Amino acid sequence: MAAVRTRDADAVRMVLEAGADLDAFGADGLPVLCTAVAAYDGPVAEALVDGGAHQNRLLPDGTTPLLRAVELGSPAVVTALLGNEPQLRLPQTAQKRLLALARNWYERGAAEELRRRTGAPGPAEVLVIPDCEYNRVEQISVGGLTVRAGHGAVLTWLEEAFHIPTPVGELAARALRHPEEEDANWHVDWFAACFTLSQRRDKDTWSAVEAMRHHPSPAHRAFVACSLGIGVGIEPTDQDWYAKERNRLLTAWAAEEGDGKVLAKVLDAHPGGDHPDKEALGLRYTNHTDPRVRREVPYFLYARGTPPTPEATTALLALAHDPDPAVRRAVGNALGAGPGLTPDIRNALLTLIRDPDEGARSSAAVALSRFRDRTPAVTDAFRALLDEENQLLRLEGAYGLAQLDDPRTEEAYERVGPLGPAFDIDHRASGLWQWRSRNRPERS
Repeated sequence: MAAVRTRDADAVRMVLEAGADLDAFGADGLPVLCTAVAAYDGPVAEALVDGGAHQNRLLPDGTTPLLRAVELGSPAVVTALLGNEPQLRLPQTAQKRLLALARNWYERGAAEELRRRTGAPGPAEVLVIPDCEYNRVEQISVGGLTVRAGHGAVLTWLEEAFHIPTPVGELAARALRHPEEEDANWHVDWFAACFTLSQRRDKDTWSAVEAMRHHPSPAHRAFVACSLGIGVGIEPTDQDWYAKERNRLLTAWAAEEGDGKVLAKVLDAHPGGDHPDKEALGLRYTNHTDPRVRREVPYFLYARGTPPTPEATTALLALAHDPDPAVRRAVGNALGAGPGLTPDIRNALLTLIRDPDEGARSSAAVALSRFRDRTPAVTDAFRALLDEENQLLRLEGAYGLAQLDDPRTEEAYERVGPLGPAFDIDHRASGLWQWRSRNRPERS
């Protein structure tokens, strides 16, 4: 109970391995799994389930830990409790009950369901919080009761877990109840729908995807484009047909799409560097009016494989001066992933490493570190970063000098300043140790 209450998943696993009783009850008379569920603690709940805790154990009030998790509306907690192959472990009656409960909360709405249960009138208290590292959800409070409004995602994950193919139109509807964020801090309902669609490989789903790319609503088209971009290039060999069809669809779609936001997502989903016409596709949109589209262009012009043509180089050099800072960052990122460093590319990176935008300076520093170019101008650029107010940029400068085996590396790392525990596994932080092992083995 102490390990569960302190939200220490590692400690939970340790005491379970030492023989702790999974049937331990808390002061509320409920098993410890319910304590983790009530605290929205997915990692601890997962540790308990992995240790053998019964998600479908009948409780005195007729519920189960899994039913309680569904009501509380946290997809992270529900998926932690489901475990592997739940359709084989949970009886059909339990599966139907879980699905009906999630669907009721989703269709009625969390605030309305809480009003019905509490009888409390008036507006709900709403707070947007993270449900996991990358997804957000509303926390709804009414009449002294609080839940998370992730029931759309819960329903989607339950259908997926029980091998129920949700229609593509329904997945889109669940996603589009919430606006998509540009920084990919997606609502849990959006992410569940988008990810689920991305994993479907049957021909009926593909036909629905092809049809939706002609949907009159840009939001619908953006949703399906987003799903096509998840997992690009990692299809199993027995699903080559899917990769070929997706690439064909995205190429044709890019040529026809008129909405800038949607077009940017189509290009983002496109395999780019693995496509034979990648350069022509990139050159087509070099001067697009929407900066979100231009941000995708560098990855088509310069990536793993053959060096860029003169036309692509000219376009990249122009994009290095683009008025949108995110475009300039993309240029630096793309150049750092390319096959080599030409004089033109070096000059572009030296321009970017002095860019007004910190992100552009950082992307250029990363690229130049990778190439380990010992040109004096590159060395001077790394040394200039040591005067930055931003510690991460100073670290990029010190790491760049270490990669060049510069004799001033130790001094550079001193100017970076103390690095916290978050940098314990950061390759840049270990650059000093690696430099010493090469240049001063007695101090490594």
